[in-house]
Amino acid sequence: DVRHRQGRLIGYMEALGFTLRQEAVLNTLTSDVLKSSDIEGEKLDAEQVRSSIARRLGLDIGALKPADRTVEGIVDMMLDATRQYGQPLSAERVCAWHASLFPTGRSGMTTMRTGGWRDDRTGPMQVVSGPVGKERVHYHAPPASRVDGEMRAFLEWFNANADMDPVLKAGLAHLWFVTIHPFDDGNGRIARAIADMSLARSEHSSQRFYSMSAQIRQERHAYYGALEATQKGTMNITPWLEWFLGCLGRAIDGAHTTLAAVLAKARFWDAIVGMAINNRQRLVLNRLLDGFAVKLTTSKYAKLTKCSQDTALRDILLLIERGLLVRNPKGGRSTSYALAPRR
Repeated sequence: DVRHRQGRLIGYMEALGFTLRQEAVLNTLTSDVLKSSDIEGEKLDAEQVRSSIARRLGLDIGALKPADRTVEGIVDMMLDATRQYGQPLSAERVCAWHASLFPTGRSGMTTMRTGGWRDDRTGPMQVVSGPVGKERVHYHAPPASRVDGEMRAFLEWFNANADMDPVLKAGLAHLWFVTIHPFDDGNGRIARAIADMSLARSEHSSQRFYSMSAQIRQERHAYYGALEATQKGTMNITPWLEWFLGCLGRAIDGAHTTLAAVLAKARFWDAIVGMAINNRQRLVLNRLLDGFAVKLTTSKYAKLTKCSQDTALRDILLLIERGLLVRNPKGGRSTSYALAPRR
């Protein structure tokens, strides 16, 4: 059933044409990067993530600010996993992903070992939650002395062209990797990237039209519950795989929301195809259609399009005159603008 839904979505997207597909991929990858970090409690700047991915896809969306090293590193990992899905997964590659997740060599305030397996110098690796003194241990990972051997076995299995369906392999790889827990931090994000890599293999395509991480974020408690139940129990993997496949199906169904936004944007431009719109105005309208996270003001317009305040105001007034923008109710020095409701 999941495989059929996967095939139907890809077939539908193929019929849309290159430009709309690229828009959908940009939306999906942005969501994937944001939500995979959000699952771990790390909030990334959506504007930075989107502009970093757009640059790599060759899309000009007019970045307001450059992405920082952390965002660039996370995007590097995600794109390497999905665009180079056919390349073998090696220890060097996984360690490079880990180093890219933590470019400063720190996780929060803690200095950590990056780009290499954990050494347990601060004690056994445990997955815990709760305040200090009242921690709850969810999982005891294998000791550091076993990590190298466990990872060799995992990578050999992952790269083998066995008869296992790549969708099932995605779910099993996710579970196996977080069970080994080879790093001090970042294991969940890398496990989800490996799962995405296997899903890309299952579709023979680097283009992502649904976000597994976004769906997992919605179901975070069930996700951790399914992992813990499998790792603490008899390691019967069937319940985990059933949950993973169900989550994948819901992620594919949720892709229609992304698709609706892409199609709404296309309809907007089709409706005003004969209207004289300059490149600055086009760039700003596209940002608003993409859900620009900050209020549009004259100064934001000028910064985004690299023009003067006077030019920005003239452009905005023309867009209001043409019924494409409206002033938000609060005026004065804080005047801001929004897309006009479409009839």
